[in-house]
Amino acid sequence: MKDYLSRFLHEHFNSLKLEPPLFYSSPYGIRFEIAIPWMEHEDKRNLRQIEERSTGIFNQVFQAGDDVLLITDIHCEKNYPFLQNRPAKVYQKYIKNKELRLSLQHKIIPNAFSEEEMFTHRFILPCKKNDIRYEALLAAISYEDFRHPTNILKGFPRNGIDIYFINTTRKMIYHLYDDRGCDVIASRKEDLLPLYHGFNEWILDYDREEIDGVFG
Repeated sequence: MKDYLSRFLHEHFNSLKLEPPLFYSSPYGIRFEIAIPWMEHEDKRNLRQIEERSTGIFNQVFQAGDDVLLITDIHCEKNYPFLQNRPAKVYQKYIKNKELRLSLQHKIIPNAFSEEEMFTHRFILPCKKNDIRYEALLAAISYEDFRHPTNILKGFPRNGIDIYFINTTRKMIYHLYDDRGCDVIASRKEDLLPLYHGFNEWILDYDREEIDGVFG
């Protein structure tokens, strides 16, 4: 599965490095604003918008029968054996089938954003959309920068986490990078047109001119 990910990215995304910000690394991508920027995270109106937008976009990108790679990158020290046996809470809490978790793959790769002693623990699980408690997982991702019981990195050193949902059937990648925004990229422009037209009002204004230039 580790080699499969590399082959997939090479074949369909021009050997894309799976790291943020995906929007600026792909010719076909859309960056969406998720939270209400001027509002407290815990405000009910903000939480409703976060849920509506993050799950609405997700449900457009993923259909029930699509093949998915659920990838979790945890950025921390290389010699942290706890991670290899219990990779945070992502797979224990948000994957429904215990037997499916036996397919989880793990590798350690250099960290692109930090000093030499920091590395990225990458976990890869092949699954289907309905194997994931994705609504709860997306909510947890949106809370990761705040004190909350759902914090994925709760209990070990806070060095950073990125969770990617890769649709290998439709050749699309979804990355909710935090409560502020979400990147969706695709290997083909045509596959993003429903998102561009259906959720146009949600596009981040900062990048709107560039996005309109590609899809408008």
